Amino acid sequence: MVERPNTTDLGVNNLVGRDSSLSCDTSSPLPEASRRGFLRSLGGFMMAAGAAIALPTIITDRAAAAPLGATRRVVSFVSPHTREKLRVTYFADGRYLPTALADVNEMLRDWRTGEKGRMDPKLLDLLFQLRQRLRTDEPFQVISGYRCPKTNAMLAAKTEGVATKSLHMEGKAIDIDLPSRQLTRIRQAAVDLKLGGVGIYSKSSFVHVDTGRVRHWGA
Repeated sequence: MVERPNTTDLGVNNLVGRDSSLSCDTSSPLPEASRRGFLRSLGGFMMAAGAAIALPTIITDRAAAAPLGATRRVVSFVSPHTREKLRVTYFADGRYLPTALADVNEMLRDWRTGEKGRMDPKLLDLLFQLRQRLRTDEPFQVISGYRCPKTNAMLAAKTEGVATKSLHMEGKAIDIDLPSRQLTRIRQAAVDLKLGGVGIYSKSSFVHVDTGRVRHWGA
């Protein structure tokens, strides 16, 4: 997609996966190997969020964040749930761009209900730096962005270990995949940034990152 500031591509099947009654489809996903292979070739669907969350290991020594030297910062996403995609310049001329942030909020809405939250701009900075470390322009596959309280309560009730006060509800967490990169490499790059929490879910094939306290978990 052509890169333009504050430009979205949200018109493709933008109601796919949205259910105002919160039916919360928990049907079985594609097998792990074929799923990641399918994403590499076709950008297809991935499994929904909801994997169990392991207890984190807390890191008490928070290192300085990697510098954000770029005067123009771009992020891009693809949703396996709605088939929407977004590439947007969210920071330019020394400030976050309100229209771009609104586009991100739309893209990362709760796909089960359609409810939008307010995503933390620092989370976008984390993702921007993560792509720099991984040396890729590939869009992040979004497993879970914002979660409304109803969705989070449903997941917490059904899945052992899901936090009842998840940072997803505050727009400070996202579950992602980059099919061209190994999960362990994504996880290590995020840990090295020391910008928040990092969890890896190998069986579910995603990495969780957030702007909370520095810690990591999973294997």
